[in-house]
Amino acid sequence: MSASTLPLTKTLTVPRAQIGVFGRLARDPLAWISTILFGVILLSALLAPLLAPQDPNASALENVLAPIGPDHLLGGDSAGRDVFSRLLFAGQFSLAGAAIALLVALVIGVPTGLIAGFYGRTFDTVANWTTNLLMALPAILVLLAVRAVVGPSMWLSMAIFGILLSPGFFRLVRNSVGAVRNELYVDAARVSGLSDARIIGRHVLFVVRAPIFIQSAMVAGVAIGIQAGLEFLGLGDISIPTWGGMLNEGFAKIYQAPTLILWPGLVIGVTCLSLALLANSVRDALDDSRGAAATPGEDDAVDAVNEPVPPVTSPGADTLLSVSHLRVGYPQNGGGDRVVVKDVSLHVERGEVLGLVGESGSGKSQTAFSIMGLLPTPGRVISGEIVVDGRNVVDLSARERRGLRGRRIGYIPQEPMSNLDPSFTIGSQLVEPMTAVLGLSRAAAKEKALALLERVGIADPARVFAAYPHEISGGMAQRVLIAGAVSCDPDLLIADEPTTALDVTVQAEVLDLLRDLQRERRMAVILVTHNFGVVADICDRVAVMRGGRIVEENSVTELFARPRHPYTRMLLDSTLDDVEPRSQRDRAQSKGSNA
Repeated sequence: MSASTLPLTKTLTVPRAQIGVFGRLARDPLAWISTILFGVILLSALLAPLLAPQDPNASALENVLAPIGPDHLLGGDSAGRDVFSRLLFAGQFSLAGAAIALLVALVIGVPTGLIAGFYGRTFDTVANWTTNLLMALPAILVLLAVRAVVGPSMWLSMAIFGILLSPGFFRLVRNSVGAVRNELYVDAARVSGLSDARIIGRHVLFVVRAPIFIQSAMVAGVAIGIQAGLEFLGLGDISIPTWGGMLNEGFAKIYQAPTLILWPGLVIGVTCLSLALLANSVRDALDDSRGAAATPGEDDAVDAVNEPVPPVTSPGADTLLSVSHLRVGYPQNGGGDRVVVKDVSLHVERGEVLGLVGESGSGKSQTAFSIMGLLPTPGRVISGEIVVDGRNVVDLSARERRGLRGRRIGYIPQEPMSNLDPSFTIGSQLVEPMTAVLGLSRAAAKEKALALLERVGIADPARVFAAYPHEISGGMAQRVLIAGAVSCDPDLLIADEPTTALDVTVQAEVLDLLRDLQRERRMAVILVTHNFGVVADICDRVAVMRGGRIVEENSVTELFARPRHPYTRMLLDSTLDDVEPRSQRDRAQSKGSNA
């Protein structure tokens, strides 16, 4: 397991970048066909004053139901107005009305859905009750009532309709956020010290953008249809040209001039169809590399069957972290708590590496999450103290705990590929915590990020900085996470199974890197692992956990030589390789150099 002879800066290569979103859209025939169709309709509406051959409201008796010809490209209507000119100007008002409804629905539905999905609790309950009430209201009747009170105002009617459409965005966003809020890269952003608002606005919102986009297209089509329906029924504003108003006029003269109803109907159909096809194409392109959501937590803890052995060391004057009688639990449906961490006490000195060892479900990660203040909902610290540099973390507010993360406490998670946001480049994910926590400019943060990438053994930092997570290997991703964990110069580094997902050669390189960084920066490190080989390679002291308790704590040399607890002896007996503790190797090397 030792990696002392392996080179730290092994050359790593980055695969060539894959086709981006716009490249995939360009290869999709439906995408560019629908884009062209909607683009033509939108530009025609915007350029109506330049393209229209006549005033849309100018009428002449000689042009009543005029046939298609050079003077009237699409003929004349029942009032002697040019149909082509009215169709262009009607696009301005119909599209603007749909845009108002869509904007109101987005402004109300998306923020409330993000907050309800991310936090839940009381706001989620109240917001759900309100959306259920809005969805129970018949939209057409509400719009008719509004018209009866305020008159035929298309703008106000579309704004009210946007409010009625907002529950669709709320439910969609809320459910989407619930699927990603426990992703490991969201936890990694919390550990970096980012505020909830920044996490929601950057990481969570960016992930749910695809369903929002497809919903927006559908809502825009519905808004155009509803507006056209009101105008067709004669309930709109007759002072402005709209596609629905032209449908009404065409239907009244369907026997004398059948083509009058054809043109607005065709434009409405093509507009709604192009929006739907474009939205589906963009959704497919955006979702091409999305990963599955991770499930937080560990296996259920099992009860300890043996009493713990009293520790042989106690906190000293240079103690950075002290955990005393920590109990962590999760509420049960029938009442009470399922306790997963039971009366845990440990300490870490500055510049010391403490190994936290145990099998899956022993409470290692739950203890680490408690120290960082990142227990999965609805977990809570039932009792005990977690003192970091003289401050009891348990008593701090969420804002104060967030101030500790990143700057005072760094975190290296397991499963490196799941802890990098696939929507952003490596560089942006390294730069963001440094600008938010350290207050560096983006230029200074980029310079520091490139230096860190080089320090952790990446041969081409600039290329990795510009790459996306799917373009790098697992070993390189772990090095990136290590660079991010130390980027804000923390005093305490918590590494949760940092080598689990890596092959043996890369594991050795990562352990060498961690050991060198710890010595350079004199960081205290808590290494969460189930591998005694890793403990022997890097740790100074080790605490063995079972069933949510620390059953034995000692220096690595003493614990390997003279384990006192039966569970510790059982773990050591099950270790396949006979690994010499690092402290013994260091002493042997020191004696050899002195000789």
